[in-house]
Amino acid sequence: MDTISWITGGGWMMIPIYGCSVIAVSLILERFFSLRRARAYSKDLMDNIREILKRNRVSEAINLCEETGGPLAFILKAGLQKHGRPRREIREAIEDAGYLVIPSLERYLSVLATIANVAPLLGLLGTVIGMTEAFIVIMEHGGAVTPGDLAHGIGTALLTTVWGLIVAIPTVVAHNYFVTQVDNMVWEMEILSSELLDALSDKERTYAV
Repeated sequence: MDTISWITGGGWMMIPIYGCSVIAVSLILERFFSLRRARAYSKDLMDNIREILKRNRVSEAINLCEETGGPLAFILKAGLQKHGRPRREIREAIEDAGYLVIPSLERYLSVLATIANVAPLLGLLGTVIGMTEAFIVIMEHGGAVTPGDLAHGIGTALLTTVWGLIVAIPTVVAHNYFVTQVDNMVWEMEILSSELLDALSDKERTYAV
């Protein structure tokens, strides 16, 4: 079987399967670069903020967050803007910022999960359609058929299944990878946010003394 037959042999059911593949590849690339950029923005940010706070320059730390950008900077900025306020208010500001940031990190992951589930089902539907075509041919010929008479229906059945799995398997792997990356980033942001909360609380106690 040549390459063209591999691509088109599944019949019209290949159209939605190919559509899923295009969407999946686009979203995988978008999530890969977006999460990579978000992690790059966060690198060494807390260390720099910690050094700035030692010099009691909170406004400089806020400016650094604005210049850096990214989800972690957004959360830390929310906490820094509440400096001098009670610990509870600082924590609430950080938590509220986190609720806004997390959906942006999880963006499109539900679409990838849907494609990972739908693609093999489309392949299965193509298989049923192909086998139905084969049985129709058998009925039309009164059972007197040759392998060549059934080749089209069986070929459609097998190729749609193959392509459905080809789309689904890497999509599942990519989805699980991104979920793990997001979980790790959220965990890191929680730790760094706690460090900022402690640092601002220590400053508040120092001022009180």
